[in-house]
Amino acid sequence: MSEISTTDHRLPVTERRAAVRYESQLRAQVETLELRLRKRDEQRRAMLHIMADLNESNKRLANQRKAMLHILADYERDRRRLARQTERLDNSRRALLHILQDSHKDKLRLEASRKAMIHIMGDLRETTTEIQRREQELRNKQEQLVQAGKLATLGELTTGVAHELNNPLNNIGLFVGNAIDLIELAVTDKRQVVGELGHAMQQVRKATEIISHLRTFGRAAPASREPVALRQVIERALSLMHEQLRLREIDVTVDLGPDEPVVLGNSIQLEQVFINVLTNARDAVADSVRKAVRISGSVDSTFAEVAFADSGYGIPAGLERRIFDPFFTTKEVGKGTGLGLSIAYGIIKEHGGTISVVSTPGEGATFFIHLPLARLDTGAAHQ
Repeated sequence: MSEISTTDHRLPVTERRAAVRYESQLRAQVETLELRLRKRDEQRRAMLHIMADLNESNKRLANQRKAMLHILADYERDRRRLARQTERLDNSRRALLHILQDSHKDKLRLEASRKAMIHIMGDLRETTTEIQRREQELRNKQEQLVQAGKLATLGELTTGVAHELNNPLNNIGLFVGNAIDLIELAVTDKRQVVGELGHAMQQVRKATEIISHLRTFGRAAPASREPVALRQVIERALSLMHEQLRLREIDVTVDLGPDEPVVLGNSIQLEQVFINVLTNARDAVADSVRKAVRISGSVDSTFAEVAFADSGYGIPAGLERRIFDPFFTTKEVGKGTGLGLSIAYGIIKEHGGTISVVSTPGEGATFFIHLPLARLDTGAAHQ
């Protein structure tokens, strides 16, 4: 079809006016499409920025792993140094007792013993001060280990989180594309276009919630305690582990009962405990014919209990008491640091609770976590 010039005065006036209106409408549609394309380019750049942030987070996690190895080495050196200092303290105490027993034999020896005792007491004070300083350093190193273990866990979850982000991003592209198609087809019902854009905004909010959850879990947990609903913490832990469990075809069932237990604790630390236990269960059922994990809960007058039961091959006899020891692992070299259950044990103990395991070789293992309920005078309320 040849283009009709609006300046062709050979055409009748009516046709020239129609051509002008058609050209004006066509120009408006082209400008609208250009605006939509620019917005779509901005959304694509935002998506690329998010992926760049994920790559940067992976690099930081690698650096954190290296730092964790250095921290572990420092921890072991400090532990050996503290053992030597403790032995030195025991020797000093024995020497002091020996001096006190011999002090009645001779006045000259008593004077010498008093002088020796003064020196020993000075050494004791110095040693005690050094031990206190070392204990504080060890506590600081343990906090760093907990944070490093959390970041290592976050690194393992990166693949699943990337998948969780990919779904809403794909949906955003689909809904925006539908809106563009409706505009190109000159659909007069604006509600259809607004509806598609509304769906796209829902997916944006979903992606934002996922990123916010990762930031909350990755930051260092404060030392404060507040009423925490265990059901919500378990649900957040499962949301981070969902993709890993799904890819391994592990069937997870949750039955926490009708109660809504509230404990006084730190939600970020408790979420780390549940993720560590779930990770242990995930690895335990890796080679099982039936891959299943069951999470159950119950409440009595003072404690809330959460049980994690897996269908793995169980814990070898005699190792039930060692699995919570730091650096102890039954996994192959390179597949475990031996810190997951140890960190979980430390956090639960700090919350005034207990963690234990019951296992029959060949029939799986069940981890029991008991946490004291928040008292009413603490302001805790069921949520």
